[in-house]
Amino acid sequence: MNTLKFKPLAKHIQFDDDMMWVELIDGRKLGTPLVYFPRLLNATMQQRQQYEISGGGIGLHWDELDEDINVEYLLMGIGDMTIKLSTAA
Repeated sequence: MNTLKFKPLAKHIQFDDDMMWVELIDGRKLGTPLVYFPRLLNATMQQRQQYEISGGGIGLHWDELDEDINVEYLLMGIGDMTIKLSTAA
């Protein structure tokens, strides 16, 4: 069940050294640590700037980096789903 009243849609993205800032069309600005997305963390600033906002704002895409991010998942705190988490205790 989706509990979001309005679908979050991206309008613009900015970066600093360790954060990605996603501006939503409703005026909110979401900060996400780049460590959630290793491809972006390890990319140059120029590579990070080569993004597309897809699906009318529901997705973020970097062709050169082969990275796709769902904006709704960002709000839920979900990072790179391809990372295998260590289960060592």
